[in-house]
Amino acid sequence: MAIIRRVVPAMRASGNLQWDDSYPNPEVFGRDMTLAQLWVTEDEGRITGVAAITTDQEPEYAEVGWDLTELAVVVHRLAVDPDFQGSGVATALMRQAEAVALERGIRVLRLDTNARNEATQKLFPKLGYAFAGEIGLGFRPGLRFRCYEKRLA
Repeated sequence: MAIIRRVVPAMRASGNLQWDDSYPNPEVFGRDMTLAQLWVTEDEGRITGVAAITTDQEPEYAEVGWDLTELAVVVHRLAVDPDFQGSGVATALMRQAEAVALERGIRVLRLDTNARNEATQKLFPKLGYAFAGEIGLGFRPGLRFRCYEKRLA
């Protein structure tokens, strides 16, 4: 949660209102840990980044034409400590998602990001993700999210 407390003000200052004091929260991360789907990066014992690498697809993903019965690895709650942004932490976490997918025999990765998150909208295409469309998410009313997908060979 220390990273989230550092990331949220920076996100909000840039107009990205995706996260706030209520989400993500300790309960969400606790569930990720219980399910062994929370990954972190570290530098000399300091957590530098975090991502939930799951198979949980939001029902709204169907709005971009995705078949929700197709098993996919989905990246949620990707965050990088502001002191380490631009140093490859997010890329490392996204590469881990690909490794998890390959390990499980899953060939598709999906994710969504706030329409105001310019950093991820630059990162995901660089990593081979294709833009699939924009949706709203019921649990984050009033916000728009851009969906991306990558299919592995």
